[in-house]
Amino acid sequence: MTIAPHRIDTPRTTEFGVFEDYESEVRSYCRKFPVVFNRAKGAELFAEDGRRFIDFFCGAGSLNYGHNNEFIKARLTDYLAADGIVHGLDMYTVAKREFLGRFAETVLRPRELDYKVQFCGPTGTDAVEAALKLARKATGRRGVIAFTGAYHGMSRGSLGVTGSRRARRAGGVSGGEVTFVPYEDGPLGGFDSVGLIDRLLADPSSGVELPAAVIVEPMQMEGGVYPASGDWLRSLRAVTDKYGVLLIVDEIQAGCGRTGTFFCFEQAGIVPDIVTVSKSIGGYGLPLSLALFRRELDVWEPGEHTGTFRGNQLAFVAAAAACDLWGQTKFRTDLAVGARRLDRFRAEVSAAHPDVDTRGRGMAIGIDLARAGGPERADRIQRHAFDHGVIVELCGRHDEVVKILPPLTIDIPRLDSGLDVLRAALRA
Repeated sequence: MTIAPHRIDTPRTTEFGVFEDYESEVRSYCRKFPVVFNRAKGAELFAEDGRRFIDFFCGAGSLNYGHNNEFIKARLTDYLAADGIVHGLDMYTVAKREFLGRFAETVLRPRELDYKVQFCGPTGTDAVEAALKLARKATGRRGVIAFTGAYHGMSRGSLGVTGSRRARRAGGVSGGEVTFVPYEDGPLGGFDSVGLIDRLLADPSSGVELPAAVIVEPMQMEGGVYPASGDWLRSLRAVTDKYGVLLIVDEIQAGCGRTGTFFCFEQAGIVPDIVTVSKSIGGYGLPLSLALFRRELDVWEPGEHTGTFRGNQLAFVAAAAACDLWGQTKFRTDLAVGARRLDRFRAEVSAAHPDVDTRGRGMAIGIDLARAGGPERADRIQRHAFDHGVIVELCGRHDEVVKILPPLTIDIPRLDSGLDVLRAALRA
């Protein structure tokens, strides 16, 4: 079969013409937010036609410190002006040394986390791939237990532990070596998943081999903003310890302060064996992903897991600056104030709309409309918000949950202004 080449004689001249003519149909967010953006600052995005939007999307959690944060930008511009190394693979560089030092001093040591750091590549799925590969190498076992509603990335190994049938079908991924069990909570209600894991691993005739690892999000974000309770995470840690199974905690979207503490899992008082970190670890929206793991798990041979862009020097500079933000009292205080304001908004929505379920923690809130109009209403609320100058994302099994992710650095007047738009959208 011969396919005739598509020829564009005269490109369309509308503001979206070049995108529609040349960009793949796989694009998604631009369909929800049909405007051409040209600059951004703090908690705001600006379109080339002059419209201003409050950003409650934050690059799907990649911009926790806001757009063009002045503190971080100054470090980047100084580094570029000094002709600092930009691409370094995994060579020793000053930028990497400074990041590792700041990260250890600000994040790891205060939490008594004795982890090695692996730089995995530009995005979160690379960290998940490395974590799964390392768990299998360290244990000599193949299987993994994952959870319904989970989202861990779009590359093949990460899709294998992602719950979405649609995403798995698109990637041509089948169940294989992964056993899925229900998350602690979900659209069908609560479930004793830790008890189920215990029974499956205790029964020699369960059909489930002892796995290399259990991988879990301490708060499922794409699955519908479901925070795991501390009791559940502690029980999960106990059952993995009982059977000698590694616990991988995916902090890619819930981490870097999104839930009020740097890591979401620290609120449960557990210590995972492996932690995946990406998105806002890059400080400025710059690509960076890490796998953190206990020292005795560092069984890699040199060069066994590589990647051309695992040494993003600009991201190291920005990430070190972001670590310094965590040392500032004002930053931590503003984060706590913003989290309290969001929690109050969540309570107000629940009181005003008894058929609307709300969930969240810290600076992440989900408004679940499954019982109150479903995905159609969620879509209308998203469009209403956009038309009135607020960007929000949808999540959940059928995009029935409005997900609110303001920058951690947002000022209260802008936060309130954006929340007022969402109040009006819910009433509409």
